Amino acid sequence: MARPRPGHRPALSWRIAISARYRRTHAPSTAEAGAWAQVLVHHQLLHAAVLAPNGQWLVQHRVEAPVHVLDGPTAMVGLAAEIQLRIRTTRNRTR
Repeated sequence: MARPRPGHRPALSWRIAISARYRRTHAPSTAEAGAWAQVLVHHQLLHAAVLAPNGQWLVQHRVEAPVHVLDGPTAMVGLAAEIQLRIRTTRNRTR
């Protein structure tokens, strides 16, 4: 078995759980979810994100893509976190 190089991390992503840097002490508000939705659309990471009258979010990733329904602010903020994680892991692979 080869010894790891100094500073090299083995590819054990399936074993390592990524933990949040800051644990939330409260549920996200509609205003926070709206701010994240606006940022994601502005940076073209989502095509559209619309708050429905019942509190759900209608999200479309691309123009041709189907519309997904998210159940409230927590799901919208969770989607933003998933997108951020995908961007960060993609950047690290290309470096």
